[in-house]
Amino acid sequence: MSLIASLGALEIGLIFGLVALGVFISFRVINFPDLTVDGSFPLGGAVAATLIVAGWHPLAATGVAVLAGAAAGALTAWLHVGLRIMQLLASILVMIALYSINLRVMGKPNVALITEPTLFSLFAFNDWPDYVFKPLLLLAVVAAVKGLIDLFFASEAGLAMRATGGNARMARAQGISTDRFTIYGLALSNALVALAGALFAQSQGGADISMGVGTIVIGLAAVIVGETLLPARGLVLATLACVLGAVLYRFFIAGALNADFLGLQAQDLNLVTAVLVALALLSPRLKRRFGKRLPRPAQGAAPTKTTAAKEAL
Repeated sequence: MSLIASLGALEIGLIFGLVALGVFISFRVINFPDLTVDGSFPLGGAVAATLIVAGWHPLAATGVAVLAGAAAGALTAWLHVGLRIMQLLASILVMIALYSINLRVMGKPNVALITEPTLFSLFAFNDWPDYVFKPLLLLAVVAAVKGLIDLFFASEAGLAMRATGGNARMARAQGISTDRFTIYGLALSNALVALAGALFAQSQGGADISMGVGTIVIGLAAVIVGETLLPARGLVLATLACVLGAVLYRFFIAGALNADFLGLQAQDLNLVTAVLVALALLSPRLKRRFGKRLPRPAQGAAPTKTTAAKEAL
């Protein structure tokens, strides 16, 4: 795999590292199976692209895209806690609705940003090629977001949100409004996913209505790969594992598609994705199974009564 292809995989992996962080918050922190990300990811891209074409500053357009993603996540949580619709069904309803909303926002299936200013063009250096500068800027953004998330979950509100997902009944007994923190958690999760969508649209030169297909699968795969390769109990290492899992996932995809002996082509992307996700899901079970089969070190024979008496003397 060439240097340009490797840096391209790193660029996409860092963007989906934000998706992995959002999926981690919904699935692991607040224990909410949320499929809204398949709609909030293109929502972020659609809002950012449409506002940039309309003349907005790219930074302001990205901020509005983040707010739009937060609103989508809050709506999903409200359908569950307010109307008592089951979690999975509430997220599916919002995801389906977002498809039409994204078309309404863009006014057409896609919006091009090739000639428009973006965050990458604003902060670019003249002597730095795009394939080098973009990963560096994204690395700084992901590192800043991860640091803010770690600080938030170490705060009182963050601990209350973690308690909501860990043991809702105990959290309510301690006076925590679990319904409110569920809304906050899904809003934060989808805000991160929408930020990833906005950055993806600006990185790839446009937003498309189908850019969110399979986002939840990629996010879950990144979380599972990261947890398998970097198992940790602390939240700081857990969020780091999500980002590393997303980057490694994209490198696996790029390596498989660029391996000549496999004969894979661009149209095989979904097949490779399905295989990698299946392996990621099976890896914890295989790790436990092979761990049990490893031979244990032989233990010394139990001391006899005579030996025990001699040691006692």
